[in-house]
Amino acid sequence: MGFSGKLGFIGGGLMAEALIKGILGAGLAEAGQILVADPSNERQTVLQKEYKVATFSDAATVWTECKVVVLAVKPQVIGSVLSSSREMIHAEHLIISIAAGIPLSVLEGAVSGRGCRMIRVMPNTPAIVLKGASALSPGQGVTSEDMGVATSIFDAVGVSCVLEESYLDAVTGLSGSGPAYVFTFIEALIDGGVKVGLARPVAQSLALQTVLGSVLLAMEGTRHPAELRAMVTSPGGTTIAGLHELEKGAFRALVTNAVEAATNRSCELGRLVATGPDSSK
Repeated sequence: MGFSGKLGFIGGGLMAEALIKGILGAGLAEAGQILVADPSNERQTVLQKEYKVATFSDAATVWTECKVVVLAVKPQVIGSVLSSSREMIHAEHLIISIAAGIPLSVLEGAVSGRGCRMIRVMPNTPAIVLKGASALSPGQGVTSEDMGVATSIFDAVGVSCVLEESYLDAVTGLSGSGPAYVFTFIEALIDGGVKVGLARPVAQSLALQTVLGSVLLAMEGTRHPAELRAMVTSPGGTTIAGLHELEKGAFRALVTNAVEAATNRSCELGRLVATGPDSSK
């Protein structure tokens, strides 16, 4: 699905840049159709030079010329962004928010009466290399055409799925925070290699390729991860000795607990945003 009009971004940080890169690469829009508002002259220069898109210091032109607007700002400033833009927002606007933890109720409340439609998205940082995982939740009045536009954007930087908003905290705990768990595991693999005598560059190269190859093998989808693990695990061999140590440290339980803890924290942050910082909840 291509864009017939102009596509706007409020915020020109790394995630916005990833989306712009994906959109242009997929042929969804041409550079001349994309407008970006960001107060940083440095970010404006980067986006202009690298992608030939139009950039602005304030959001007025974006709201005026674009019917589809992606809110790519930090959660703590999204309220002020919507408040300052409120009078420029109208019924033809489709607003897509990637601000982590900000519920649709808060987003829709900030523009109540303006008639626009809202979609909330939880992407993750691998979108920077066009390998992201995103979940989208539609707000009130969002049409199937609106969802087609939004999913085309996030499919351009990886894969996406549409879920009810009640699942987005779980998405945050798994794929939103998940890259940090994977990077920590990679660091541990590298350190393990160094501990047993490998030079750090060698350990890093082997660890990265091992993780990449394992992921690609799992993504073939013909075997369950447990079956793939069993393929590597010979009776009385080296792998079962290593796995035994992981189980002694409750490795799988720790990963599961990490996802659950991040999910619970996402719920807490969402409640704080919805009820205000003075809430005792």
